[in-house]
Amino acid sequence: MQFHTIRAILRSRCFTQTCLSEIFMWTERILYTRLIKPSILSKRHRLFLKVQDVVIVIQYAISMETLKRNPSVRRKSKLARTFQKVCNLRTTSTKVSSTNNGIGICMLKKSHNPNFNDEDDDDDDGGDSVFDLKSTSSSTRSGELKVRERRRAVFEAVVAKIFASTTSIKAAYAELQMAQRPYDNDAIQAADTAVVEELRALSELKRSFLRKELNLSPQVAIMLAEIQEQQSLMRTYEITIKKLEFEATEKQLKIDELKTSLDENSAVNKSLEKKLTTSGSISISVFDSIQIRNLNLSQFVQVLGFTLRSVRTFVKLIVKEMESANWDLDAAASAAVSINVKNASNVFARPSHRCFAFESFVCGKMLENFESPDNSNNLSRREEEFENLRSVHPVRYLTRNPGSSFAKFVVNKYSSVVHAKMECSFFGNLNQRKLVNSGGFPDSGFFAAFCEMARRIWLLHCLAFSLSENVTVFQVRRGCRFSQVYMESVKSGDESLLTSGENSDIRVGFTVVPGFKIGENVIQSQVYLSPPPPSSS
Repeated sequence: MQFHTIRAILRSRCFTQTCLSEIFMWTERILYTRLIKPSILSKRHRLFLKVQDVVIVIQYAISMETLKRNPSVRRKSKLARTFQKVCNLRTTSTKVSSTNNGIGICMLKKSHNPNFNDEDDDDDDGGDSVFDLKSTSSSTRSGELKVRERRRAVFEAVVAKIFASTTSIKAAYAELQMAQRPYDNDAIQAADTAVVEELRALSELKRSFLRKELNLSPQVAIMLAEIQEQQSLMRTYEITIKKLEFEATEKQLKIDELKTSLDENSAVNKSLEKKLTTSGSISISVFDSIQIRNLNLSQFVQVLGFTLRSVRTFVKLIVKEMESANWDLDAAASAAVSINVKNASNVFARPSHRCFAFESFVCGKMLENFESPDNSNNLSRREEEFENLRSVHPVRYLTRNPGSSFAKFVVNKYSSVVHAKMECSFFGNLNQRKLVNSGGFPDSGFFAAFCEMARRIWLLHCLAFSLSENVTVFQVRRGCRFSQVYMESVKSGDESLLTSGENSDIRVGFTVVPGFKIGENVIQSQVYLSPPPPSSS
């Protein structure tokens, strides 16, 4: 009998001995053919799903215990009427032994009809079993109800035992799965033995049911079946717990391996960062090669170029945030160098040159009051500050030394370079500004880039006053003639124009990087040259 056929019979409210017998046969066929025969584990797994179908059928059978007689059954076929008789459990000649068996529970006598055929329901039957379908006496309606209740109790006991056996098979199958990984031959053999024993118990229950030899007490059988089912469920849960613990152990080992790999990769990254010329940590190698007491001008120029790289990195970050906030870059660049936005096309030869305007603004703010010695008025103090900042992460240094001169310098320059409206447009709030003003330091990439730039300018300031006490920063006014003595162009491609001898008409658009005059030495200012006027025909 197929699964859908069994369900159709159960839905028709014709739950008979034949139907239950077919459930036995179908369950036994599935279990024997799909589980016991030699097969690989995947096939056993498919069987596990089949066992679930059997459980669904049995659950549906139990739900039919309160069904009442359907009047329309009288118009059905003889077989349907027979099924209806089973559901209503007419009064039979069954006699229940009332002898005291020592435990106060009545025992059901064995039937004299070994065939148990539904087709004989309308014939005379001399058996005394509670499964007999024909009433041999004109009992009262109360007697019919009692017999019906007894028959229902027997069916419940049978179904409960099927439930218990199926749950035990599931628990044994779970043990079999658990024994596969890691492989445990003894556990596998024990699980196979448990499955075979439960199948034998199911087979014996089937034979007893068909031969009407169910010498059992329904109440005791239901209780024992429930105990067996709960014990099997506990075994299943214990196996699940062991499986989860095993998986947790494996994952923990994997985590430990990944942590070890992470530590190794971090060590490799640190060694690579020291070799990369574009990274911030390369400042260690640049400043380590400098002795502040033996500083010369070429080393100062080298540090200046290294400092300007951090300025350009910060400017690129600002431009990226402006683009994300949908700023008008032409208007922003024009405002940065104080020119009319209408003349922006006449000042910038290309749209990509607008970054020079932002670089000019940042350099002007960061190098403002650069010629003031501040706390660097003696060599020993400058050397101490240089040693403290030459090889340290700036944000960590600020966190450990919030009251240092460098911390005050960072707070002052951040408020000057990053306007409140700019920060609000970039990040949607002023949290970083409030934190900086209150003595804290944000842990963000934007602020970290600013601190790295500020650290290099602070160290450049220390080195400048180590060369000479007379330090001057100068800028070139817009419109001034270009002079190669004090200026150099930041645009690529201007070299041919400068060497052609026609530089009398070349004008400065704006200063990008101020120049330095240290003692008698001059370091050229970097300027952006205005595009030459169109030639008149």
